[in-house]
Amino acid sequence: MPHTSFTNDQKQQLLALARTAIASHFDPRNSQKPATESWLEGLRATFVTLKIDGNLRGCIGSIHPVRSLLEDIWHNAQAAAFQDPRFPPLDEQELEAITIELSVLTEVQPLNVSSESELLEVLRPDIDGLIIEDGHRKATFLPAVWDQLPDPQQFLNQLRLKAGMPDGYWSDTMQCSIYQAEKMV
Repeated sequence: MPHTSFTNDQKQQLLALARTAIASHFDPRNSQKPATESWLEGLRATFVTLKIDGNLRGCIGSIHPVRSLLEDIWHNAQAAAFQDPRFPPLDEQELEAITIELSVLTEVQPLNVSSESELLEVLRPDIDGLIIEDGHRKATFLPAVWDQLPDPQQFLNQLRLKAGMPDGYWSDTMQCSIYQAEKMV
């Protein structure tokens, strides 16, 4: 699946779609999804991140494309607002205060690395999102996380913690994958 660059108008439509999906929770009469345009129909994976005053308020997404772009944004916007287990469900008073960050992901590409040092050599700060997994432990950081964790070693260390892996953990069965994302705010 090729990386798509969206026009400014399309980006605004996608952000409005995410806001409408969240707002529809409070007023079901407004839950009508927009008519699907062809560019919204392709299977895409997205993440929706919500912030209030710059602080994370919810983030839910899909790593692999399983729904149309329209459906994935609608689903993930509602899940970020009301189902992120780290936060209570968004209340209606917070709706106007949230900023929405939307990331449309490229296809996931497995990395053939056999050590932490190899991974750190190929990982591209500010470009790559990273998925690590070993057994039942799995986590990802979007490329946007580089803003908070610009050092590759720190980026990997924090991702391991997120996955429930011990500090410095590496094994022969560790799998690593990367993807990129087009971010819109």
